[in-house]
Amino acid sequence: MESGEDKKGFTIRDKRASTQADETGKGEAPKAEAASSQEGRKAEEEKRERTPEIPEINFSSFILSLSTSALVHLGEVPDPLTQKPDRHLPLAKQTIDLLGMLKEKTQGNLTADEEKLIDHLLADLRWRYIREAKG
Repeated sequence: MESGEDKKGFTIRDKRASTQADETGKGEAPKAEAASSQEGRKAEEEKRERTPEIPEINFSSFILSLSTSALVHLGEVPDPLTQKPDRHLPLAKQTIDLLGMLKEKTQGNLTADEEKLIDHLLADLRWRYIREAKG
C-alpha cells in the first residue's frame, strides 16, 4: 500500500489560476483566459522553432558577413529586403576597402586559416568589383 508521501515525483500547480480565481470570485480561472494563455505559449514555441540559431561570432564569420555585404552591393546577391539584385558600386568599394584595412591592421595576429580566408575573399571581391566597374 503506497501513501502519497511514498510516491516519487512532484506536482506542478499554476498559482496564477488560483490568483485569477480569487480575483473573479469563482473556483476556476475563466476559460477564455486559459485558452489565451495556451495560445500564447504555443505561439512562443512556434516562434522559437522558426528563429534560426545565430552562428558564433568570430573573425571568420565577421569577414564572411562583410564579404556578403559587398556581394549584395555588387548586385551579385539579391538584397535581403527586396529579394532583387541592386548595385551600389561605391558601397561595394567601401566594404572591400574596409576588408583591406582589416587585413592590414590584423597582420601577424591571424591564424593561417583566417589569413587565407581574408586573402581569398579580397582577391575575389576586388576582381568582381573591377569587372562590374568596367561593365
